[in-house]
Amino acid sequence: MPRLRAWFSRLLGLFSKNRCDAEMAEEIQAHLDLLTERNIAAGMLPNEARNAALRQFGGIEQTKEIAREQRVWRWADEFVQDIRYGARMLRRTPGFSILAILCLTLGIGANTAALSWIEGILIRPYPLVAHQDRMVALSGTVRGAERGELSYPDFLDFEKNSTLFESFIVDKITGTTLSAGDRAERSVGGIVSANYFDALAVRPILGRGFRPEEGTGRNAHPVTVISYMTWKNRYRGDPDIIGKTQFMNGVQHTIIGVAPEQFHGTFIGYSFNFWVPTSMQETFDNTGYKLEDRGARWVEGYAFLRPGITRQQGQAELSAIAKGLENDFPETNRGHGIEIFPLWRTPFNGAAGISPTLGITAAVVFFVLLIACANVSNLLLARSLLRRHEMTMRLALGAGRRRLIKQLFTEGLLLSLIAALGGIAVAYWSRNALVLAFPPPVPGITIDYPGQLDWRVLLLSVAICVGSTMLFALMPAIQSSHVDLSGALKSEGAGVIGGSGRSRLRSALVLVQVSLSFVLLAGTGLLLQSLQRMQNASPGFLTNNVIMSVVDLFSAGYKLDRAKIFHTQLLDRVRALPGVESAALTRVTPFSYNPPSSAPIEIDGYQSAPDEQPNAEYLQVSEDYLSTLGIPLVAGREFTRNDDENSPRVAIINETMAAKYWPRKDPLGQRLKVKDKWMQIVGVAKTVNYETKLEAPKSFFYVPVRQNFFVGNALLIRTRETPGAITNALAREVHALDPTLAPYAADRLQEQVDGRGYTQRLAATLLAIFGGMALFLAAIGLYGVMSYSVSQSTRELGVRMALGATVRDLLRLVLSRGLRLTIAGVVVGAAAALLLTRLMGNLLYKVSPRDPIVFGAALIILIAVALLACFLPARRATRIDPVRALRT
Repeated sequence: MPRLRAWFSRLLGLFSKNRCDAEMAEEIQAHLDLLTERNIAAGMLPNEARNAALRQFGGIEQTKEIAREQRVWRWADEFVQDIRYGARMLRRTPGFSILAILCLTLGIGANTAALSWIEGILIRPYPLVAHQDRMVALSGTVRGAERGELSYPDFLDFEKNSTLFESFIVDKITGTTLSAGDRAERSVGGIVSANYFDALAVRPILGRGFRPEEGTGRNAHPVTVISYMTWKNRYRGDPDIIGKTQFMNGVQHTIIGVAPEQFHGTFIGYSFNFWVPTSMQETFDNTGYKLEDRGARWVEGYAFLRPGITRQQGQAELSAIAKGLENDFPETNRGHGIEIFPLWRTPFNGAAGISPTLGITAAVVFFVLLIACANVSNLLLARSLLRRHEMTMRLALGAGRRRLIKQLFTEGLLLSLIAALGGIAVAYWSRNALVLAFPPPVPGITIDYPGQLDWRVLLLSVAICVGSTMLFALMPAIQSSHVDLSGALKSEGAGVIGGSGRSRLRSALVLVQVSLSFVLLAGTGLLLQSLQRMQNASPGFLTNNVIMSVVDLFSAGYKLDRAKIFHTQLLDRVRALPGVESAALTRVTPFSYNPPSSAPIEIDGYQSAPDEQPNAEYLQVSEDYLSTLGIPLVAGREFTRNDDENSPRVAIINETMAAKYWPRKDPLGQRLKVKDKWMQIVGVAKTVNYETKLEAPKSFFYVPVRQNFFVGNALLIRTRETPGAITNALAREVHALDPTLAPYAADRLQEQVDGRGYTQRLAATLLAIFGGMALFLAAIGLYGVMSYSVSQSTRELGVRMALGATVRDLLRLVLSRGLRLTIAGVVVGAAAALLLTRLMGNLLYKVSPRDPIVFGAALIILIAVALLACFLPARRATRIDPVRALRT
C-alpha cells in the first residue's frame, strides 16, 4: 500500500509540478539566504558569504532533480517534456512534418480502410445482429456437382433433429415490381422464416416481427416488414405506417413492422427493402409452390451454433442427418448433402466472390504501409543529420544514449498518432468506396458493400500504426545516438555521425520500397491484363447487339394461360418493330444473378455409378433463342413454334453434355429424362458461359418454353437500335396489350456480362490505386536518398568538377547510383513477385502469373520513375560551385 500511495502521489504530482517547483525554489532560496546571513555574521563580505553558502548547500539543480523524483513520476514527466519538444520540432520543420505525416496517413488510411471492408463485409457483415462469431451459412451439396440449395422439408428436418445449433433461419433473396408511369422498378427483399428477426436479435423500431404461425400455410399470411430506407423514401417516415398495405406481386400485404436504420438484411451486396414470411413463397416464386416438395431445392439460410460448439462438430451432426434423409427419401435425396460455411465464405451472396480480393487488398495495403514507414524512417535519418550538433551537445552535457533514443522515439510516436487520426479520417471517407467499382445499379436496387469502423478496427489500426512507425523510428534513433563525441567536439564535418552505416541503412530502406513497389506493379499489371482479356473475351454468344427487358406478369397477378397469350402476342409485335432482327423469350437471361434451373437427370443407356446422381442445368427458351444470341448449332435443329405442349418433348444439349454422356456416339435422337418426363434430343449447341467467364464447361441443355411455360419470362431482342429507343417502342407495345403494365428499362446484355466481372474489376481497381500510391512513395524515398547523397558528396563533386568533370559526367555518376539501387530492388522484387503472384491465380483470366510482358512493363515503369526521382538531385549536383565546395 505505501508503494501504491507513493505511485499515485507521483502521478498526481505531474498536475501540480509548476506550483511545487515554485515552492521548492522559495525554500532553497530561504536556506541560501539563511546561510549567507550566518557567513556575513561570521565576518565575511556579502559576495564571499553568498559563494560560501552556495558551496555549503551543494548543487541546486541536482537537489531540485532529486526532490522532483520523489514527488513526480519521472518517466511520465520526461515523456511530457519529450512530447512538447517533439511538437516544437515538428513546427520548426513544416516541410519534413507534412511529408512524413502525408506518407504515414496514406499508409495508415489504406490499412484502416481495408480492415473496415474486411470487418464490414466478411467478419461482422450484419450490423445489429448478435453472435455473428457463431453464425454459419447453410448450403446444399450435390455429389459430383457444384453446390446446390436445400428443400424446405429438408431444412425443417435439419432444424428439428439437430442438437448443436441454437436456431436455423431461411433467407432467400427475392424481388417485386413497383410501377412508376411507363417504367417499372425492381425492389429487392427476402423470403425468411418466421423466427428471422428473433434469431438475429433485431427488434423492429415500429411494429413487430413475424409470429411463428406466419411461417406456415400456403400464401396464408400476406404480411411484410419493410426496411427503414423504404419507410423513409417511399412512405416519408409515416409514424402510422403499421397496419397499412402495399401491393407486392399482385397480392396486398399488410405492413407489420419497420426494421432499424442500420439493418439492411443478411445478404451481402444488396440492401433489402422488405421481408415476407416463408408462407408467401409461392407469391414471390413463379416456379410454383415448394414448401411441401422435398425435391424442390430453393432454400438458402443460416444457423447459429451453440456456445462452445465448433463448426466441425456442427458439420458432422448435419452430415449425419443428411445421410439419414438420403436413406429415408432416396428418390429425392440421393447424392444430396449439406455443408456449413463461415460468413466470409457464404456461397450464395457476394462474400465468397469478394473475399479473395479483400485478402489480396489487405496484403497490398500492408506493403503500402511498409513503404510509407520506410519513407518516414529515411526522413528521420535525414533530419538527424541536421540535428547532429544538438545530439553532440546533449551527450557532452551528460545526457545518456538511452535518454536520447527515448526523445527521438517519442517524436516518432507523435508523428504516428497524428497520422493515425488522418488515416482514420481517410478510412471513414472511403468506407463505402467498394460500391464505386460496381456497375450502375438498377433503379430501385441499392448495392451495399459497407465498411465497418468499429472499436476493433480502430484499435487494430492504431496498434498497426504505432507499432510499425515505432519499429521504423527506432533505427534512426539508434543511429543518431551513435555519435563519436571526441570527433564531434573537434569537427562539424560529415564524419561526426557514422556516415557509412547510415548510408547503408537508407539504401536498404529504399531497396525495400522498390522491391515492394515492383511486386504491386506486377500484380496490378496481371489483373489489368486479365480484366482486359476478360472484357474482350466472348462468352460464346452475342452481347453488344442484344438488348434485354422484362415485363413482370407474375407481379401483376397473371395466370399461366393469360401469360402465354400475352407473351406470344408481345413477341410477334416486337419482331415486327423496325430495326429488330430477331427476338426470343427465356426464363433466365445469361450472366444474371438468377441461376438456371437444375435437376437430376436420367440418360437412356447410361449406367451411373451406385453413388452418382447425374445432374445438369437447363434453361427454358423460345424459338429463335440460339439465333438471337448467335449460339452456333453443331448438329440438329433449333426449336420451332410447333414445339409446344401438344407435341413430343424435345431438348437441345451442349457439346460438353454430349461428350460426357454419349462419347463417340451421335446424341441426336437419344433420350434423357427430367422430372419423370422423357425428352428427345433434337440438337447440339456450342458450349457457352452462362454465369461467369471463369466457369468451367459443364453439362447444360435447353427445353422449349412453350412446353415448360412460366408466367415470368425475360425478352431478348437482337437489334442495332439503342436501349432507349427499344424501351420506348416496347412500352408502347406493352401498353397496347395491357395499359396497366410497364416494362423494365431495356439494357444491353453486354452490361450484364460486364457486371459479373465485378470481382476482377474491383481487384484491378484497388491494386491500381494502391500500386500507384506505393510507386509514388517509393519515388519520394529514392529522391530523398539521392538528394541526401548529393548533399553529403558536395566536396567530392566539387573536386571532380575542378579536375575537369563535365555536366554529363556528373549526371551519369548520380543517376548510376540511383539506378543501381533501383535495379537491386527490382531483382529482389521480381523474385518475390514470382512467388506472390501465384496466389492471384483464381482472379486471373487467361493470364499466367509469370507473364513476361507484365513483368517487363513493371520494370520499365519503375526505372522510368527512378530516373525521374534521381534527375532532380543529379541536376542540382551539376550546379555546385567547385570553389565554394572546396572551401567547405
